[in-house]
Amino acid sequence: MIHSLLSDLESDMTPEAGAAFAKLVSDYLARSRNAAEFVGTSRTPDELVECFRELLPQNGLPLAEVVERVAHAILPDSTWLHHPHYLGHQVSAPLPAAIWMESVIGALNNSMTVFEMSPVATIIEAQVVRWMCDLAGYPAGAGGTLTSGGTEATFTALLAARAAALPHAWERGVGNEPPVIVCGEHAHYAVMRAAGQLGLGTRTTVTVPSREFRMDVIVLAQRLEELHRAGTRVMAVVATAGSTATGSFDDLEAIGNLCEQHGVWLHVDGAHGASALLSPAHLHRLRGIQRARSIAWDPHKMMLLPLSAGMLLMRDERDLEAAFTQRAPYIFHEGEEERTWDQGVRSFLCSRRADALKFWVALQRYGAGGIGALYEHLCDTTRVLYDSIEQRDDFESMHEPESNILCFRYVGSGALNDAQLDALNLEIRTQYNASGAGWITTTVLGQRRTLRATIMNPRTNAGHISAVLDGLSRLGRRMQTGEELDLEPQEA
Repeated sequence: MIHSLLSDLESDMTPEAGAAFAKLVSDYLARSRNAAEFVGTSRTPDELVECFRELLPQNGLPLAEVVERVAHAILPDSTWLHHPHYLGHQVSAPLPAAIWMESVIGALNNSMTVFEMSPVATIIEAQVVRWMCDLAGYPAGAGGTLTSGGTEATFTALLAARAAALPHAWERGVGNEPPVIVCGEHAHYAVMRAAGQLGLGTRTTVTVPSREFRMDVIVLAQRLEELHRAGTRVMAVVATAGSTATGSFDDLEAIGNLCEQHGVWLHVDGAHGASALLSPAHLHRLRGIQRARSIAWDPHKMMLLPLSAGMLLMRDERDLEAAFTQRAPYIFHEGEEERTWDQGVRSFLCSRRADALKFWVALQRYGAGGIGALYEHLCDTTRVLYDSIEQRDDFESMHEPESNILCFRYVGSGALNDAQLDALNLEIRTQYNASGAGWITTTVLGQRRTLRATIMNPRTNAGHISAVLDGLSRLGRRMQTGEELDLEPQEA
């Protein structure tokens, strides 16, 4: 058996084998750009379970048959992010060159823990991090690491903030009176999750209300003063640059001033919006970001890289190294160098892919200017959506877009109350996505259920926007006049 397996391994390494998968991907990309195709599946989880219910395969199939199964069993019921009517979550329609580079990363399989396991990728990651630190206005001593995404980046940043506030917490714990984290009410759930993971407790997190979906700086100043008078140590303030719900940007300059006055660590969750650093037209939204001691940034969002490609930047790289104080002589070899190239001492993860390579390839292929232009294009298309809604009577916008996210509601003829509209909009989203004609999300703003569009595909244009709105409106009218929907109030 081993001889036939070795023969299979050899045949699977040929250009013909690679071409089969390349054609599969190319065909998907071609079909998914056709607005007449389905965006996603209408099948339920139970139905999909039945599709893949089988015994553990004991013997392999010919590669051509495996590729055929992928084409017919996996692709049709997956969510097609390259479809121009996909206006869903903050996950990009990835850049083609970065997609192809994924196969190179997999083939090399270099782990980013130590330099000796990934010599070139380690240097490239350091270079990419340095480029992004320069964009953020960070000094020479800055550094960082790639992460799985913003949640890991924010957790790691707050771990570093804990090390700064409680230097002995790694060995002794946080004690009976842990420091607190302060964040806005629209902060990502990663902040509250980190508070629990770090042993601070979620109850110690102080939430500041918003004004127009941004952290209210006046209230923040009051909270910090109250905490100071009470003798409560503030471990960090977390500001948001590109909130999940609305894509709004906190006033980083004003928040930075307050943090400096109180000697508090400022972390900016720029997972979504930090990519505005590449856009001259949107750079002003990040004014003051250089004041932050740490920045979370997800290039797999607005820089359009494939998952996963998150990043954490630190104004002083030593803060990141101080967050991880363990020794592992079987991996890390202490020497005389002032700075080690081993990224494992700066990362929450041990086994980590060389994702910096696709980041580097995307920058080489499209340039920082090109990626910045794509950022602006996505925001401009979202403005087209906003302007279209403003010209219609059947929808209302919930805010003016600051990036590529817009929340809006179907209001129809105006005959329904708010509770009925909440139920109607929730059902519109459910049925619209199930139809396969398009894909959007939903959220709650000001206790009202809204539809939410996030434009992550540069190929989405004004015609596609019009088609999505018309499709949503047709569903809304049918439900409003028919019996498809029970318009009783529902909990948000």
